[in-house]
Amino acid sequence: MTFIDDTRKVRICEWEEDDRPRERFQRYGGDSLSAAELLAILIGSGNTRETAVDLMRRILDDCEGSLNRLGKRSIEQLSRYDGIGPAKAITILAACELGKRRMLESVRHVRLASSKDAYDYMRTKVMDDLHEKAFVIMLNAHLAVIDCVCISEGGISCTAVDVRRVLREALLCDGCTSIMFCHNHPSGNSRPSKQDDMLTSELAKAAKIVNLPLLDHIIVSDGSYYSYSDEGKL
Repeated sequence: MTFIDDTRKVRICEWEEDDRPRERFQRYGGDSLSAAELLAILIGSGNTRETAVDLMRRILDDCEGSLNRLGKRSIEQLSRYDGIGPAKAITILAACELGKRRMLESVRHVRLASSKDAYDYMRTKVMDDLHEKAFVIMLNAHLAVIDCVCISEGGISCTAVDVRRVLREALLCDGCTSIMFCHNHPSGNSRPSKQDDMLTSELAKAAKIVNLPLLDHIIVSDGSYYSYSDEGKL
């Protein structure tokens, strides 16, 4: 009589060929694989109890299935998983960064005709940031993005902004006729603070003096945003 050890990990190389991530990718393309399977291809192996696919499924489950949340994990946090050392953690985060940059390429030179356009554009830039960052977006006469510059980077709950630097970036940008300002709230609450209100008022007045109107101030958080223009506060 042959006894089967149900506790033994079945290695990926023992799976049916059509179930193996690399073979399925080659035969059917990346769309046929789950996020866990794609990440498993990158890390190559799991641990003594889990295949690479099982390990990445567990990590993604801990991130509530969100690649966005995964990209915000640190090297140290990922390295706490059995089978994920610093090298594999860096590989995972590098893949998340590449995905982010691919998204940025697709929206480069996009026209920002509404607050939603601005939110979609900026979300790709700040989606993985754990600290507040502030950006000035330079637009041409057709509301197309000429450039977007990070002018301040701060802590978890605030960042200091120099209005003079915002205007300097805009004035030195060829073809810039208007600007938008944006910063993120890593806390997830997109509602403005009193300091945000004061900064918006000061920036709008200064921009008007140099004939570079401030079209909007967008506060970005995961899944939501606040527009000063939409709220009639500009």
